[in-house]
Amino acid sequence: MLVLGLNVFHPDASAAILQDGKVLFAIAEERLNRVKHYGGLPVEAIRACLAAAGARLEDVDHVSVGRDPRANRSKKIQYAIRNPTKLSNLLRIKGQLKSMDDMRTLLGNALDCDPARLRFRQHNVEHHIAHIASAFYCSPYDQCAGFSYDGAGNFVTAMQARCEGTRIKVLDRTYVPHSLGSFYTMICDFIGYQKYGDEGKVMGLSPYGTDACYEEVARFVRPAGSGLKLNLDFFLPLGSSLGISIAADGKIEQARHFSPAMEKLFGPSRQANSTITQRDKDLAFAMQRRFEEVFFHLLNQLHRKCPLEEIAMAGGCALNSVANGKLFDNTPFRRTWIQPAAGDEGLALGSALYTWHTILGHPRQFVMTNSYLGLEFSEVEIRNSLDAAGLNYERLNRERLIDVVTDEVARGRVVGWFQGRTEWDRAL
Repeated sequence: MLVLGLNVFHPDASAAILQDGKVLFAIAEERLNRVKHYGGLPVEAIRACLAAAGARLEDVDHVSVGRDPRANRSKKIQYAIRNPTKLSNLLRIKGQLKSMDDMRTLLGNALDCDPARLRFRQHNVEHHIAHIASAFYCSPYDQCAGFSYDGAGNFVTAMQARCEGTRIKVLDRTYVPHSLGSFYTMICDFIGYQKYGDEGKVMGLSPYGTDACYEEVARFVRPAGSGLKLNLDFFLPLGSSLGISIAADGKIEQARHFSPAMEKLFGPSRQANSTITQRDKDLAFAMQRRFEEVFFHLLNQLHRKCPLEEIAMAGGCALNSVANGKLFDNTPFRRTWIQPAAGDEGLALGSALYTWHTILGHPRQFVMTNSYLGLEFSEVEIRNSLDAAGLNYERLNRERLIDVVTDEVARGRVVGWFQGRTEWDRAL
């Protein structure tokens, strides 16, 4: 039985394929079309999955999508009633997602296949459930706490769960607009890191700052019950998509996040590629510190509901390695399993595994020991690529190769080493 998992019309589009529950192949579309954070239909990734399985689209039994437009509908309606100016935005998003209701037609037309010949069943898996599934079902744990957090997905910004056997029981959700990911993005935007995915750069900038801005930044987000609350005075009202849109060519566009209150408090925002000031470093430092404090609050609240020592995590914010490194010192959890593809490319794998285990009821049989689920190239393919690029090269036996590489490293030079299958998650 073949299960094809997809992340479509969303940043970091991707595809993954299972055969009888075994993960055969997975890849982010950007690894193939070279468009960073590509957010369209991952046609090349789907083709690569089918090739790895030696199958055609007609052979696929189930297609799962890591996005469910019907999830949390009541919360969306409540938000629209409280924010009538955002109603048009919600309707626009609903219209964009309508094509996902008929994946047979969508995939058939994109892959030159008669939709009438496709026999797969379609499953839509809520965004954060797919994230948690991508971690839990790949982990060695039979039971653990599950946690996912990012900007937003299906109107949810964070999810807490108990995972056991083949089941994921949702314990709590945090809803738009209160988002720890949005908090991080807003300050990144203010200090000149305005592209989608720039947050990792600012995490790297944060150690160069001081606590000078902490008291002010701490006011922007606070723990609240088992979740969090943003001080919305400092954020532009961006709607359920939190300012993210996808252009016709699949590129991600990100709207301004910070309100005029930020410039009133801290002065003019930094323009991209201009000099980084000490203020910008201090804001990065304060943001990272406050992010960690709220993150640990969320995990401690989760542990109260699910008092286990193991936790499986995913979602874009789970890529904050600085916070992850302090987790054991600030929470009762003692073992973690974090999906390497914690960003939205992981939705393809998570939705496929959720379909296999929870919807179809099959037992677990897979533990992910590495992220090498992508492409593999033969020596002939590598040689042909080198020749086509007009590059000079030399073929060395293993012993000579190791000697040459160690000599280059000893001289302080950078060596690129390619071996086996590629990592499947986003790369650019």
